[in-house]
Amino acid sequence: MSFNRKGYKFPKLSHWARVTLISLSIWLLCSLLPIIATSQESPSVLFDEVWETVNQNFYDPKFNGVDWRAMKEKYEPQVENTKSVEEVAIVINQMLSELKTSHTRLYTQAEPAYYQLLGIFDGYSELQQKAKKHLPNGKLEYSGIGAFTKEIEGKTFAIAILDDSPAAKAGLKVGDEILEADGKPYQPIKSFQDKVGQKVKLLVRRTADPNSPEEIAIEPKIYNATQMFLEAQKASVEIIEKNDRKIGYIHIWSRVSNERDLRQFEEELIYGRLKGADGLVLDLRDGWGGVDMGYLRLFAGKSPDIVNTSRDGSRNKISYDWEKPVVALVNEGTRSAKEILAFAFQKYNIGKVVGSKTAGYVVAGRPFLMKDGNLLYLAVVDVSVDGERLEGKGVTPDISVPSPIPYAQGADPQKQRAIEVVLEAIS
Repeated sequence: MSFNRKGYKFPKLSHWARVTLISLSIWLLCSLLPIIATSQESPSVLFDEVWETVNQNFYDPKFNGVDWRAMKEKYEPQVENTKSVEEVAIVINQMLSELKTSHTRLYTQAEPAYYQLLGIFDGYSELQQKAKKHLPNGKLEYSGIGAFTKEIEGKTFAIAILDDSPAAKAGLKVGDEILEADGKPYQPIKSFQDKVGQKVKLLVRRTADPNSPEEIAIEPKIYNATQMFLEAQKASVEIIEKNDRKIGYIHIWSRVSNERDLRQFEEELIYGRLKGADGLVLDLRDGWGGVDMGYLRLFAGKSPDIVNTSRDGSRNKISYDWEKPVVALVNEGTRSAKEILAFAFQKYNIGKVVGSKTAGYVVAGRPFLMKDGNLLYLAVVDVSVDGERLEGKGVTPDISVPSPIPYAQGADPQKQRAIEVVLEAIS
């Protein structure tokens, strides 16, 4: 008899018993080969599911003039040569790009956008619950540093940094080229996975000089995808004192909840830190879209003026409208409903629009969770604003201010110009 570590007795197998057991194991392995082959076919399954979802739900039944069945025939063979979900996503996104429509892309769990989108669509509770089943810890969160990055000419650059984020605290700047994370290629999710509470060493380059790398130590945090943009919005509020004037500033990163983000903004504007400002810079750059049109009411509405009179005769006037100068700040990362806000600023003479031309991403998108947990964001409704279609067109600012990203070293000429325009409007 033989014993295992817990003391259980197993009979000693004879030579022929061992031969039989080995033969049985080989037979079982062979019988499982079809199952293994099926799991390897999952890229095609994902491809077919994405194609069919688009076929059934894309806002335009004519697919923006694209032969959608021909696209399947064109890209399906490429899927067979992929070796990872990320490679499959590249092929699928190439196919989706043929539609030349915004709000149409497949996201994997290797991208912060996957979690951010699910967090933004907090009204889709059933979708979020299904998504959590595919997440390692069952929560809609990820480890990150709060930096948006973009590939420019084969290099990874920081293009935007969330307020009060680990990246901001560590001194990462817009325009920094990110070379490595802990000695490995930078990946926005994988580089920080399971490293909360630890220091991750980012190797960055702040000038075009190839011999000028710098090391930054960043401690990633857990981002709750349903709260992160609201927290960044709150942290962005500041009062800039210049020429004896107080200029308020707030960055609207994205819709979090039509009720929550608008309420927080209104409280800051009417009761909070922005109340005493002489003018306002409303930063609509980067992040996502989806903000509520209730923002316009605060700038162009006609709410009643309420006067409270106390027993001692003192009077306190409360206005729920912003009647001081305001400037909207935009760039190529301003998308969707934030573009509609910029459009309204111009059409209804609310205030000047400063920056660079917006993205032209103005259709309505909806997230679809694929069977394997990947997320398809798809344009399901076309949008026009006062009879004008902004998709593919965008909003051209009243005052154009270029702001090149590579090696910008944190310089923000657009924000500085917006402050000047507000000061001019005040005077």
